[in-house]
Formats: sequence, C-alpha cells, structure tokens
Amino acid sequence: MAFEKITEQASKYRHLEKMAIVEILNNINQEDRIVPDAVVKAIPQIEKLAEAISDKMLMGGRLFYIGAGTSGRLGIVDASECPPTYGVPYGLVIGIIAGGEKAITMAVEFAEDDKDQGWKDLESYNVSEKDVVVGIAASGTTPYVIGALEQCRQKGIVTGSISCNPDSPVSAAADFPIEVVVGPEFVTGSTRMKSGTAQKLVLNMISTSVMIQLGRVEDNKMVNMQLTNDKLVDRGVKMLMERLKSDDYEKAKQLLLKYGSVKKAFVSASK
Repeated sequence: MAFEKITEQASKYRHLEKMAIVEILNNINQEDRIVPDAVVKAIPQIEKLAEAISDKMLMGGRLFYIGAGTSGRLGIVDASECPPTYGVPYGLVIGIIAGGEKAITMAVEFAEDDKDQGWKDLESYNVSEKDVVVGIAASGTTPYVIGALEQCRQKGIVTGSISCNPDSPVSAAADFPIEVVVGPEFVTGSTRMKSGTAQKLVLNMISTSVMIQLGRVEDNKMVNMQLTNDKLVDRGVKMLMERLKSDDYEKAKQLLLKYGSVKKAFVSASK
C-alpha cells in the first residue's frame, strides 16, 4: 500500500480567495491551535532524542540538523541561535540544507531529490560516531534527508528525525524518530504553516533542553550568552548585579565587558 501523506491532504477549508481577511486569519489561528496538542503527544519521543543528543554532546560530540526547504531553514535557524544564546562555539550545532547556502533564501530546484548529496554534505564536516544527526522533513519522504540518515546508520552514527506524517520513511531511517501529526494545512500542502510551526517548537525543545544539560543555563538565566548588542549587555549587567547582590550598575558593566559573560564575571568577582 502506498504511503499516505497527511501533510498533502486537501485543506478542510474551501474557496479561500472568497474569504474576508478576518475570516482567513481566524481560520489559520484555529488550525494553529492544533499544533501544541500534537507536540504534547510527541514529548516521549522528543525526550528520547534529547537524552541521546545530551549524552553524545557531553562526551564531545556535535549536533547536526539536515533538511530541505522550510525544514532545512528551520534547522539552520536553531543551530545559528545556539552560540549567541548559550555561548557555545560555532560548529557545535550545525544546520545543513539541501542546495547549500543559496537555498536558505531561494528555492534550489530538485536539490531535495538527490539521495546521495545529504551524506556528501555531512562528510564535508567530518561527521563521526561521536555526533548525532537529526533529519527534518515535514513529509517524511525527502530523499536528501533519508539518504543521509541511512548512511549515518550504516556508519554507526546516532540519528533522529522530525516529521509530520505517521510511520514515514524518514522515521524508519532514524534511531529516534519524532512524529508530530498536525493534519492537513490551511493552504493544501503548504507545510511551512502548521508543520513548520510544529518543527520549530520541537527544535526549540531539543536545543533548549540539551543546552541546559550542558550547563549553559543557571537558574533560568542565559549566563553564557554573547554580548552582541546593547540590549544583551544591559540584560547581562542586571543579571550580574542580581547575582552579586549589588546596585552598582557601572561596576557590574565594567566587570561584564572585561570577562565577556555573566558566568565568568561572577566567578571572577567571587574569588
């Protein structure tokens, strides 16, 4: 029996072009409300993958996201936000997209259909058994992603997947599959909508829980964040003042800028 893609099923809404804008917005919002409940059902799967990633990264491994189109872009966004948010080095969490950098902003024709290229792209980073590779594919059928995960498995590399169809081929290729089934899209087949939202939520959960396990958060604060703008410097100063039980803003700011992070500044001031 052919694999059925719920993500490609027809929208339950008809004649969208005849709807008033407020009706369109309300209907999209109605559909979006389905997403968090679908993610809740997947938490046991998310937990298993997050634990596997944490174990590998605590032993010095890296996390790779690999996908095509919207799925690939979401992985790149999550990876790119880890260094400034948690102060980890660039290259610890890596996002790879079918078609390369050009595909971040433009569609690259047929890039996702090349079953061999995903592994080639991973090889350029010297991926190894120390690492974890997570394939992201809303449909669960993207050849670029499936081929990469299959090659990883053959070489003993731990794999995960995030998809929005049950029992999909990408799930079969992963050690730790995550399936968030959100149903047909408001615009038929437009998986940048509910499916993309679901994938973003799962990626947030994975990277945040892993970074906490790596010790990059203390209490509920981003004590290792990079000081890349005035807003973050101000936030860091106030965090440091709170930890030092001090009301001297300028002194705390000087300490923070000298040591580059709240954690390092606090450790130095506490000696």
